Order: sequence, then C-alpha cells, then structure tokens
Amino acid sequence: MGRKVCYGNSVFGYCLKVAITGATGFIGRHLVPLLPKEHTIVAIVRSTETARACAWLKDIELRELDISNFSGDAYLALSKPDILIHLAWDGLPNYKSATHLTEGANQFLFLKNAIEGGLRNLTVTGTCFEYGMQSGPLDENGGTMPSNPYAVAKDNLRKAVEFVAQEFKCSFKWARLFYMYGDGQNSNSLIPMLENAIAMGNENFDMSGGEQLRDYLHVSDVAKNIIAIALQTEICGVVNCCSGEPISVRRLVEKIISEKYSKIRPNLGVYPYPDYEPMAFWGKINNLNKIKGSHSE
Repeated sequence: MGRKVCYGNSVFGYCLKVAITGATGFIGRHLVPLLPKEHTIVAIVRSTETARACAWLKDIELRELDISNFSGDAYLALSKPDILIHLAWDGLPNYKSATHLTEGANQFLFLKNAIEGGLRNLTVTGTCFEYGMQSGPLDENGGTMPSNPYAVAKDNLRKAVEFVAQEFKCSFKWARLFYMYGDGQNSNSLIPMLENAIAMGNENFDMSGGEQLRDYLHVSDVAKNIIAIALQTEICGVVNCCSGEPISVRRLVEKIISEKYSKIRPNLGVYPYPDYEPMAFWGKINNLNKIKGSHSE
C-alpha cells in the first residue's frame, strides 16, 4: 500500500486507483477535479474523442467502454480499480421511458461482472424517486415505493447489486441523489431555464405554482459528498446525498432572481405539478452526517 492521502481535513486511506463512469456528465465534470490528486484517476467514457474535449479530463487516463453492450472482464476493462464511482445512466431526463428497465438490467450485469472479477469498493448513484410518492422527511432506512420506470430500474439495480456485493464482500454504497443545480445541468431543467430567461431580459418566467417543497443542493457539494461516501468503508448501503433541508420551488426561484439582481417576475401556475413526485419531500441525512463527522478531525 502507498502513503496516506487526505481530502480536505479528512484522511480516507492510501493512494488508490479510482475509476469513474459518467465522467463526462453533469456530476462527473464537478467530481473529477475534486478527487485527491495523489490517487490515480481513470475516467470510463463511451467516446475518448468526446472526452478529450472536456477540460476537466485533461491529463486523466481515459478508458473507452460501452457498459450497455459490454462483454468480457469488466474489472479488467475498468483498469482494476480499488474504487469504482458509478455515475453513468442513459435515457435521462425522460423518467417515464421503459428503456430504463433495460438500462438497469445491463448495468447490473456489468457491475456483477466487475465485482466477481475483483472489485471490492463500489459507489453507485441512485435517485430520490425510489421513495415514490412518500411525503415529508425521507429516511435512508425507510422503504422504497418507486412509481416510474427510472425509479423502478434504479431500485431494482440497488437490490440486485446488494446480493452480489454481500456474497463477494464488496463495500457497496448507494448515494441517493435528490435535486441538483449548477454548471453543466440539462438546459431544460428549471434553473437553467430561469437563468436563460434572465439573460435574455424576459419580463416574466413561466413556471408551476411553485409551492412544492424539494431538497436542492449545488452539484459541487453533491460531488464532494459522493467522494466522501466512496472513499470510506464504515458506512455502507443507502446514503441520502442531499442538503437535508426543504425549500419551496417558488422560494428557490425568487432567491436566484434576487442573487442575479433581476426584475423578472415568476409567472406562477402556468405548468401543472409533476404527477410522478409528491408535493413535499426532502432527505434525512443521518448516514451522510456520520460519514462527514467521522472524518472531520
């Protein structure tokens, strides 16, 4: 083993090889630069040509791999990492597409192969939609009730990988994501659309009634949390990766308008509330607090 390395004020372990899928995506672009430089980082990408255009992947080892159509030794294809942070998922943001079920099945076969081949530390990103239409503060130890194909596929993947990880004594963490915002987000998401409307000088911004309560966290903070979750083995299983604090969508919109010194007015009630999520829910972050607290000395 190599010498110990630190992330912030936290000692997580020795010099390691960390592989990341989805490194070119929304979270990946923020996560890769935050990883401790003493580690060897391997970015798993679908196209090395596309990845080379990503500034945050400069000087990072790239491995071209299509998880959905993979055959062979997955652990070897990943460059035999000590840790795999698995962010990749196709088909978003269409949560209702049945293709997510196929995506989940393909990902299970790949991750199963990697664990059987020797992977012993795995972190996969999940979704708050696994909780389904449950309202209020959502506990990591609570049950799941997924109600759209994306959530069902993620929930099934978690349950299936848990069995394999247990059999092969692989440290398995499931970072359950809530709502994120920041640079690189899908342009059709709420906040990028608002920022675009402000930049264009629009007088009004069409939106829903805005009374729904959500758990929002900037993607850079999400990335830091995922790294903290991945580079430890004391807390395994589900970890809600969120702020733990509810905020109404209307209040969030007003906050951004104020921060940008804009005079744009929210045009409330233009769009209906989504039918695949409850009006009020946010995450309880007991496990995340334990992880961050145990490495704060």
